[in-house]
Amino acid sequence: MRALRNYLDKIKPNFEEGGKLRWLHSTFEAFESFLFVPNKTSKSGVHIHDARDSKRTMVIVIIALIPALLVGMYNVGLQHYMAIGQEVSWFTQFLYGLIAMLPQIVVSYAVGLGIEFAVAQVKKEEVAEGFLVSGILIPMILPVDTPLWMIALATAFAVVFAKEVFGGTGYNVFNVALVARAFLFFSYPSKMSGDQVWVRTADTFGMGGGTVLDGYSGATPLGQIATTEAASFSEFTFQGITGQSLSISDMFFGFIPGAMGEVSTFAILLGAILLIATGVGSWKTMLSVFLGGAVAVLITNLFAQNVLMEMPMHYHFLLGGFAFGAVFMATDPVTSARTEKGKWIYGFLIGVIAITIRVFNPGYPEGMMLAILFMNIFAPLIDFYVVDANIKRRLKRAAAVKATNDQ
Repeated sequence: MRALRNYLDKIKPNFEEGGKLRWLHSTFEAFESFLFVPNKTSKSGVHIHDARDSKRTMVIVIIALIPALLVGMYNVGLQHYMAIGQEVSWFTQFLYGLIAMLPQIVVSYAVGLGIEFAVAQVKKEEVAEGFLVSGILIPMILPVDTPLWMIALATAFAVVFAKEVFGGTGYNVFNVALVARAFLFFSYPSKMSGDQVWVRTADTFGMGGGTVLDGYSGATPLGQIATTEAASFSEFTFQGITGQSLSISDMFFGFIPGAMGEVSTFAILLGAILLIATGVGSWKTMLSVFLGGAVAVLITNLFAQNVLMEMPMHYHFLLGGFAFGAVFMATDPVTSARTEKGKWIYGFLIGVIAITIRVFNPGYPEGMMLAILFMNIFAPLIDFYVVDANIKRRLKRAAAVKATNDQ
């Protein structure tokens, strides 16, 4: 590392004012600060100084995402080979998922970082590091068969219109990754819903082919229950892509059709532990999302009129993007509530709205994406009223103390 540090110090003058590559100053600074923690600190205003800067914080989130990413890659291959009726090793299944997902990750980062680097160069500012997380989140919440050009288009739209127009990292109102998914959902709904988009059955990579089994269905468990004709939940059975019944274990560990990052609650839980232990993610926001969801499920269970309203609480938490959204999306420090009491309110309402959308809109049985985007709008308002209430309470206390002293 000492040799690398010396080399960077040697070439650094070329990128500073007066150097022949000064027009690439933002790009050089971005790579330098990614490799080494900057030794610069704020010179004015009231700030809290810490050895861990925002790039290091983003890296912790990426590490927390790795378990869900790896399980998701394995599940992509598992679902593929189950659909074509072939038995292969777990390594082959994982390799298929890796090859399937790697181009999506590369496209997401290439487009998003390309735009951010270009904007930083034009504005002569430092390159923001917020997209380090958004770049991997976007492919993790999209169907495995999403065309690469759609990922590129959605990423560009999200970075420009959900981030840069607001002023860049730290100023965006909406979660960038969720805006990318929302853009695709409303622009190309046929590529974001239905049975076939969640499982790749084509022998795209020449890793073994076969005939798709009769009765194959790539519908997610939430999609199945939203369209079931069963009279009650007790008569309904979640089925895998070959017609086999799905167990709670399958749902918990992530062996079901779905978006790559959202299928494994176990892997998401591991990421949550890391985020909480390092203080990067708020446990209050995470817990309040589940509390809000639990209250909404209990109410709908009491007044159940269909199978979806009868579905027990643990199925809601295990299926779809509920757990992933609570851990990695709702806790986004830029777009979520920042006051301690506000985090409880913000997360609770996300859980309530997500379950409400799931239950009362069978055409869109997910709900988490819209719930978080909707609450992104109200997060500043929640913080405002929490702070305002604190100010009024302190003024009352000060007035009471003054009145006591005057007596």
